[in-house]
Amino acid sequence: MRKCNLFLTNEEFYLFGEGSFHRAYRKFGAHFVNIGGTDGILFTVWAPDTLSVRVVGSFNLWNPDAMFMEYMRDGVYSLFVPGIGEGEQYKYAIETHDGQLIYKADPFAFSSQLRPDTASVTSRLDGFKWSDGRWLASRRRTDHRKKPLNIYEVHAGSWRRPDNKEFYTYAELADILIPYVSDMGYTHIEFMPLCEHPFDGSWGYQVTGFYAPTSRYGMPQELMHLVNECHKAGIGVILDWVPGHFCRDAHGLGRFNGRPLYEAGDHRQWGTYKFDFSRPQVRSFLLSNAAYWLDVYHIDGIRVDGVSSMLYLNFGSDGADKMQNEFGGEENLDAIAFLREFNELVGREYPGVFTAAEESSAWPLVTYPPSDGGLGFHYKWNMGWMNDTLKYISLDFESRKYNHNLLTFSMMYAFSENFILPFSHDEVVHGKKSLIGRCPGDYKQQFAGARLLRLFQTCHPGAKLSFMGNEFSQFIEWRYYEQLEWFLLDYDTHRANLLFTKCLNKVFKAEKALYGDNYRWDGFEWIDVNNNEQSVLSFVRKCGNSTVVVILNFGCTKYGGYMVGVPENGIYEELINSDNGQFGGSGHINHGQIRSDAIPMHGKPFSIRLNIPAVGGTVLKLKRRISGGKKPRIPKGELNV
Repeated sequence: MRKCNLFLTNEEFYLFGEGSFHRAYRKFGAHFVNIGGTDGILFTVWAPDTLSVRVVGSFNLWNPDAMFMEYMRDGVYSLFVPGIGEGEQYKYAIETHDGQLIYKADPFAFSSQLRPDTASVTSRLDGFKWSDGRWLASRRRTDHRKKPLNIYEVHAGSWRRPDNKEFYTYAELADILIPYVSDMGYTHIEFMPLCEHPFDGSWGYQVTGFYAPTSRYGMPQELMHLVNECHKAGIGVILDWVPGHFCRDAHGLGRFNGRPLYEAGDHRQWGTYKFDFSRPQVRSFLLSNAAYWLDVYHIDGIRVDGVSSMLYLNFGSDGADKMQNEFGGEENLDAIAFLREFNELVGREYPGVFTAAEESSAWPLVTYPPSDGGLGFHYKWNMGWMNDTLKYISLDFESRKYNHNLLTFSMMYAFSENFILPFSHDEVVHGKKSLIGRCPGDYKQQFAGARLLRLFQTCHPGAKLSFMGNEFSQFIEWRYYEQLEWFLLDYDTHRANLLFTKCLNKVFKAEKALYGDNYRWDGFEWIDVNNNEQSVLSFVRKCGNSTVVVILNFGCTKYGGYMVGVPENGIYEELINSDNGQFGGSGHINHGQIRSDAIPMHGKPFSIRLNIPAVGGTVLKLKRRISGGKKPRIPKGELNV
């Protein structure tokens, strides 16, 4: 076996050793090269403090004595194997200091065997012809915070399933998922983790192959095709990323050289290992991984899972062995530094790409730049809003008047971060019920409640995220091992709810008032925040010259001639009403143009009169402003009853 000189430069060794080799994937792993006129594969792995490392695979009958790798320096081994190509299965046989020979998958492998098999697979990353240049150019010059962001969260293995095999491939999903998402009016697809993972029931959150798209759905080029087709259809792609921990499976990263190497101890809550962010090579591995998904797969956004578990040293601990940092606090200073470096890398080298944090604590300044003491994310999931809203929507109608603050409290902090409002997969599993399953009342009221919940999310400040199945109000909880209950669309009620979601999504995309100032007070104004007796909320959304009025009735009494204060004199028109008959409602809607009166109401100089549905809401657009106007006679009788 010949030695190879095509390897890391001195500078790259230095960067890897200091934690800033942001393109380590270009040198580590299995790469197709030509040396001296001979084609083959160059294997490179980091395995310090070991006696030897060998390459074993289908090309040498898995003989651990056939191919010893050359030790380079700083724990890095390399070997050029001529004459082998794509699709070869391989592992590293690592001889530890106590004489054991352990078999590990390649941490930088670009492809893996389908579970339950665990070998890495040689795979080319070149050869795919991208045609999304226009999308990427537009992405670079666009401020995503000024654009509508409405995310459809997908588990690729259970959105739909074919009759004749276990899963659709990435390429097949491109043919059926993209037209559906486009027709529904979503702006982005967020895929739950697509990295290789051994256990289906982890949903991809316990990873063994951080650089390998899971083989459940096909080869890397097929995933490239899926992303490319999304971009051509005007749909962005967000990837769930899990840099906080990894699973303990024997072929994975755990005890990679026979001792803790990538890990900094156990993650007790999830039965996994925590990454050691203090080790520079681990930081290089993870930062390179983020760059890999953005470089190679043209991903548009990275949502970081479990950020709270990274930020706190004692996250999930029972307190028996409490840890402290050098200043006596519980903050994980190395993880904080890593997250800041990750966000700075994305911001600096990938203009238009965004990052989002699933962060469930009260950690401050998550979406502020590191220079201001922040973590540097573009967005943060608003877990407080989600929990309060779902708690409220689960209450019976009579109890809602006593818990009105659950709807309104979120506006106390709505602009403290750039928030995404999530109704994610986590909210429809483990006995929590589906979204419609939380709604009280009879069958018709449950569907009305589900529509109202989506309307509240859409009109509340912040970007939107909803898990698959929510759009047509699936009653059962999500099951990762079977497809969504698409047969429900044979029933009028579910089909009408799907139509409502589709129309609502298109209203959101069309009305700048609903997204243009999503992350600052300029875009929001209360009308009536205190009507707990009737369980009614009303507010204004605005951006520039675009203004909409939103009235949401969470009670079970409908109203006619309901007076609502408005900030401007003019002609208003109903954009969407969740009680429209075509959506499965009772038809208590508002027809035609609605002219404001010069009657002050709710602290506003003008007012309008509306039909307000029970367990429903309406969104009205200011179509034309009117100067002046005669003040009409105030009618007798009590208002809004």
